[in-house]
Amino acid sequence: MSASSTESRAANLSRRPGRVVVTGSVAFDYLMTFPGHFVEHLIPDQLSRLSVSFLVDEMRRVEGGCAANIAYGLALLGERPLLFATAGPDAEAYRDRLAKEGVDVSGLRLCPDVFTASFFVSTDLDQNQIASFYTGAMARARDLSISDLDAADCAIVLISPNDPEGMARYAGECRSAGIPFIYDPSQQVARLTGEDLARGLEGAAILIANDYEMGILTQKTEWTSPEIEARVPVVIETHGAEGSTIVLSGRERHRIPAARLEGDALDPTGVGDAFRGGLVRGIRAGFSWEIAGRMGSIAAVFGLEAQGPQPPRYPIARFIERYESNFGKEPELEKLRT
Repeated sequence: MSASSTESRAANLSRRPGRVVVTGSVAFDYLMTFPGHFVEHLIPDQLSRLSVSFLVDEMRRVEGGCAANIAYGLALLGERPLLFATAGPDAEAYRDRLAKEGVDVSGLRLCPDVFTASFFVSTDLDQNQIASFYTGAMARARDLSISDLDAADCAIVLISPNDPEGMARYAGECRSAGIPFIYDPSQQVARLTGEDLARGLEGAAILIANDYEMGILTQKTEWTSPEIEARVPVVIETHGAEGSTIVLSGRERHRIPAARLEGDALDPTGVGDAFRGGLVRGIRAGFSWEIAGRMGSIAAVFGLEAQGPQPPRYPIARFIERYESNFGKEPELEKLRT
């Protein structure tokens, strides 16, 4: 696929009618803070018998989950995404808050007999994290079907970390219905097999992963990065404080710098989800890949400066102001105000 056809396909994502459908986890995050450095407690030649315990100073429970975080980020920037996911009855108040924030929660199914998924994470002074995830109601995501939605109303489906069978089902249904989809396996690269990942990439419009996840993805699929870039029209790799890279058709590369912090880096949980919200909003607005990527960078620092995976609501004017202070004046962003 040529770079020009990739640009055309990207433009189609903005022109395609309908809404962004966000699939993935809805969860409660248990955030803990370790006042030290994890690496100081790891002995390299004994990692095969790892047994460590960290005494944490603080624990908070906040509302999170990849799909909910991304949908919330999109809503902050003017989209009204459809959250298509599963949770437990304990998420009723969470659902209602998301609805007030501008997320369409009509696709969120509350399963009465199981708790909402839970994410347990400890963060050290280097912003490194050790985490575990309890599936809970997320396991019921495989019972949802994209085919139950009106394909004409689905502009793009974002497949973020979720029940593995659900992720595979959604990708297959998008392929069958001709709905563009973003494949974002994220933390699930550790669980998914190489065959699962290869199948998920088939027909994807965009792949998003961080550099560590990309390494696992190449290892499991036995495809090199150039081979993956040749298979997926747009590959977006994030590099933390080093920004991100957007590769079009394996040829055209755009380096996107990270945005500057204006306060302390309080919590990295959900920063990648915030990036995706800003990025996808830029894509849907019809902006260039560079602008969309920079929007992701700005959304990410709002997340990093907040406690928890969903930062307090900020005005569009403030978002544009921070964009311009980092990357210069961009008249196109005025479209976000409307």
